[in-house]
Amino acid sequence: MDTTQRALAVGVGAALLQALMLIAFAWPAANIAPRDLPIAVTGPQADLVVGQLAERSPGAFDVSRPADEAAARAAIEDRDVYGAIVTGDGPPRVLIASAASPAVAQQLTQIGQQLSGGPAARVDDVVAADSDDPRGTAFGAMVLPLALSGIAAGVLLGLLIPTIGGKALGLATFGVVGGLLSMEVIQGWMSLVPGPYLVLAAVAGLVSFAVSGAVVGLSAAIGRAGIGIAALTMLLVGNPFSAATSAPELLPKPWGAIGQLLPPGAAASLLRSVAFFDGAGASGPLAVLVIWAVAALTLLGVGALRTRPANEPATAAPIPVTTG
Repeated sequence: MDTTQRALAVGVGAALLQALMLIAFAWPAANIAPRDLPIAVTGPQADLVVGQLAERSPGAFDVSRPADEAAARAAIEDRDVYGAIVTGDGPPRVLIASAASPAVAQQLTQIGQQLSGGPAARVDDVVAADSDDPRGTAFGAMVLPLALSGIAAGVLLGLLIPTIGGKALGLATFGVVGGLLSMEVIQGWMSLVPGPYLVLAAVAGLVSFAVSGAVVGLSAAIGRAGIGIAALTMLLVGNPFSAATSAPELLPKPWGAIGQLLPPGAAASLLRSVAFFDGAGASGPLAVLVIWAVAALTLLGVGALRTRPANEPATAAPIPVTTG
């Protein structure tokens, strides 16, 4: 392939990648809608409200029926549901958790207005977002840098550090230092999330290790192609389907669920649980991140076995002894 053909191929490939990125990032945002979204409905008129929801938006909500308002609040605080509609005397009231998803909280508020028949339904924010970031915009924006920096670190370690031990040391260093520094910026300087600093830093460090480890591990196990596979997976699938600015149940199926199985989506869910819900609902995303971290170390082990024969010194051939 001459220079002209190579230039044309690179240009076409870059254009295809651009189109793929537009689809990956714009398509989920253009199709935000509730899909089996967990909410609660309670009170004497619960049956009527459930029927109205099913008629207006079939398949949009997965409705549970707690015994009373206190149980509905507990379900919100435990991250079992995103919000609740409480019926009784007068128009229905809405319980939301803007910390869990400002997008869902806004939708539930609108539903409450429709059910009440008035311009403003009574809304109670049970678990509120941080006052410095009431719409969750900055929270959603911080997930992408965590993933991108992890990809960059993985690429650098994969290309510049030749030994498996050096790669592992670089990953550990990036995880510890990156977690501490990122939370110092996010929590200490910008005050975007509440919660215990060291725990949040550990979460950020685990995310950094998982993302960069996927890149480094695959490159060690299968070569440079692994860098592209891991990086594109995190960038084109992990980030747009992380639901950091919405909720997994608002994304097209099955991509919302798939996004939670990748580090960016698990990171967003785990950070929300630790920062706003005292760890409620943290076990699932924590397990995902731990599995990715263990997989990274396993791939590094595979890479060590793969490169060992090439790194072993050749045995000197015996010198024949001649006798005169």
